[in-house]
Amino acid sequence: MSEAQTSPVAFVVFLLAGWISRQQLIVIEYLKAENRMLRERLKGRSLRFSDRERALLARKAFGIPRKVLLELGTIVTPDTLLRWHRRLIAQKFTCGHRNPGRPRTMRIIAELIVRMAVENPSWGYTRIQGALLNLGHEVGRGTVADVLRREGIEPAPERGERTPWSVFLKAHLPQGCGYRLATVATR
Repeated sequence: MSEAQTSPVAFVVFLLAGWISRQQLIVIEYLKAENRMLRERLKGRSLRFSDRERALLARKAFGIPRKVLLELGTIVTPDTLLRWHRRLIAQKFTCGHRNPGRPRTMRIIAELIVRMAVENPSWGYTRIQGALLNLGHEVGRGTVADVLRREGIEPAPERGERTPWSVFLKAHLPQGCGYRLATVATR
């Protein structure tokens, strides 16, 4: 097919592409003028950007050549945009700074554990763990033990006052514990 015999579809596509290109140029010129006016209003003052805004601008500016960014008259310099992009990439490939090991138990949960142990001296680690689970806090038995040990609270048998057997039996004797128990208590 020769150049003189181009199809009507190709001609329409060519016109449409030219029209879209012209529309994009008009939009770009408008945005350049708007940027110039906004920079004049700033008069050398710098803007504060959030981390999210920096990341967005850095991602959008990355594919644009430095020379084009200079022509656009961006709010921040092209070097700043490229620095933000380098920092964004660096954060992507690092896990950030964290202390080694497992994180400590939340203070609120630790306070609950201590409160339950003090108010209920007969409760052991497993009972406290179950009570916390009823409140919606999934905590391990070892965590309960660690918190109580850290706070200087002893395990359940040593925590409260020990009731002597004679007092225990006398307290339960009127409830009809049986003949054998009554004979043991009277000896």
